[in-house]
Parts: sequence; C-alpha cells; structure tokens
Amino acid sequence: MAKTNDQLHEELLAKLEKAANLSREDAKRELLDELQKDLTSEVAKRIRNAEERVKLEAQAKAREILSDAMKHGATNYTAEYTISTVSVPNEETKGRIIGREGRNIRAFERAAQVEIELDETTEIRVSSFDAIRREIARRALEILVKDTRIQPSRIEEVVDEVRKGMDDVLLEEGKKIVEEVGEYNLPIELIRMIGKFKFRTSYGQNLALHTIEETKIAMAIARELGAEVEVVRLGGLMHDIGKVVTDDEGTHIQKGVEVAKRFGLPKKVVNIIAEHHEDKPFSSIESVLVWVADAISGSRPGARYEPHENYIKRMSNIEDISASFPGVTSAIAFQAGRDVRVIVNPDEVDDDSLVVLARDIAKRLEKEAEYAGQIKVTILRETRASATTAAH
Repeated sequence: MAKTNDQLHEELLAKLEKAANLSREDAKRELLDELQKDLTSEVAKRIRNAEERVKLEAQAKAREILSDAMKHGATNYTAEYTISTVSVPNEETKGRIIGREGRNIRAFERAAQVEIELDETTEIRVSSFDAIRREIARRALEILVKDTRIQPSRIEEVVDEVRKGMDDVLLEEGKKIVEEVGEYNLPIELIRMIGKFKFRTSYGQNLALHTIEETKIAMAIARELGAEVEVVRLGGLMHDIGKVVTDDEGTHIQKGVEVAKRFGLPKKVVNIIAEHHEDKPFSSIESVLVWVADAISGSRPGARYEPHENYIKRMSNIEDISASFPGVTSAIAFQAGRDVRVIVNPDEVDDDSLVVLARDIAKRLEKEAEYAGQIKVTILRETRASATTAAH
C-alpha cells in the first residue's frame, strides 16, 4: 500500500529530527525557513521579469508619445535669415532707386545700414546679418518703390519713419507667435518682446520657429501625461525670453527670470525658465517637459549650425570695435566683415582726421577682431546745409 503525503512528511520529519538531533518544532522551523527562501527567490525573479517587461513597454510608450509630439511641432511660420527681396515693377523704377551714379543706393545703404545687391532681374536684394535692420530696409524700400520723390533726404526720412515704427512691427510679429501656440492673454509689452524672436537666431536656428516648435511639442507631451498644459504653454513660450534682452547683464536664463517676475508670471513658469538648462534641479513635471521639448527642437537634424552663430558674432564684434571711437556715429560691416563703412559726425571729426581715424580703426581690428583675409575701412563724412522759407 502506497504511503500518503502526510505519512511521507512525518517520516521525513522523524528522519530529520533523528539525523540532526533536532526537536520536531526546530525541524519544522528549518523546513519553513527553506521554503521561505525558495519563495523569496521566486518572488524576486518574478519582480525582475515584471520590471523588465514594464521598462520595455514604457520605452515603447515613451517613443510613441515623443514621435507623436514631434508631429505637433510642425509649423507654417516662416523666417528669413540673411537676405530679403523687394520686387520693383520695371526698370525705370529700379533706375530711380539706384539714382544718378548710384547716389540713392549709397544713401539708402548708409541710412538703413544694409547692403543692396542688384542684378538684371527686377528684384532688389537686401542683405544684412542683423534681421531687424534688414526688415527696416525691406519695408522702407517697399515705400520708396511707390514714391516718385526718391532722393537722399527722402530716403533718410522714410528709413527713419520705418525705424520708429518698428514697435508696431514687433507687436505684429509677437501676436503671430503667441497665437500660433494658442496664448491670448499676455501684456502688450511682453508680446512686443516676443516679437523680437523673429529677428533673433540661436546657433543659426530662428528663435521664433524654435519657440513655436518647442512649445507645441511640450504641450503635446503634457496632454499625454496629464500635466498642466497651460503652464507648459506659457513656460515654453517664455523659456528663451532672456535672449532678446540686450540692456541687462547676465545669462539669458537670469534675464528671462527677471522678465517673468517683472510681469508677474506664475511661479511654475518662472521655474521653467530658471531650470530649462538644468542650472537648478527640476521642481515640476512641467519643467521637465519644456526641457525635453527644448532639447528635441534644438538637436533635431538641420535645426542648428554653429557657423551662422559665429558669423553673427564676428560681424557684430567688427561693428562694435569700429563704432567705439570718438566722433563715430555708426559702423556697418559688409561682405562677411571684409568691408566696414564708418560714418562720423562732421562737427566732431574734420577732414584732416579721417586718415588717422581709418588707420586707428584698422589697427584695432587687427588686434581684436576675428576675421578672414583683410578688412577695408571706409570713413564717410558728409556735411549738409538747409534752410526754410518764411511763411506768407
């Protein structure tokens, strides 16, 4: 007759008790300890398997969320980089823009601080590394094309009017950017600051395009994860606002935090700005999402290229050095920095001083400016006289 399980268990206990000289209770305890070890090992194994499965599933889900979010980052917003074009209706108009022996074009380049390129077509190309100068020049040219009174004094008048109206242009561009991401409740002054994004680049990537793309990506991820979308929207829109603040000292993060505080933005939004380069530990999931979206937009293939940023820094440096001398009212760098035109105040710099000033600027550029080849320094000194008749 076969033994039952209970009988086998009793025999095993008896043998174990006899062999180990243990009491029944001690033997039972030892068996339970062994069983507990086996169970613990099995549970740990199952937990490890479950963790691995969760990791794989989480990675797949994360890839799905990110790929879907990047689709939301697509934008129709356009930005120009170094050249703008203005169409002229015919050769006669183009001739008026050029002026006798090119005097009008020279006056326009001097007033707008840009370079004009002409060819056989009925288009005029405006070239400048500074996007705001280029936009002023483009708008001024469009006005002059319709004007029959094209002469140096009229050109300067139009350029000056357009320059004074740039606040309205910035507001217009700012509205386009904030509306693109669905933000409608910002102060006018802040929207005007955001409008500067169109005329600013970061490592060659237009700041307006980057901000729109990054904000849309961050919002899409926030919706998937149940984060505060409105906080992410405003934080994404504002994260690089410090890059358009030129008056204050400090990094763009420090300046951005100051701007956000000045306009009374929510604490979470201020933290997003402060943390988006990991200068501080992340304080919220919203900060993490803006950081992730910022990295995606900035690191995607073709988004950024270092040479453009270096080019802008080099051109700005050449202009700053040239404009630092007494009596100089402005300096404009052309031809990738190989040509600098310096305009002086005729009341402060006389004709005899021009040669010395040109030499001093060239020597300073040799020491301090980063440039390829040679830099030609041209100084312009112009005197004018005008009078107005008495009213009848």
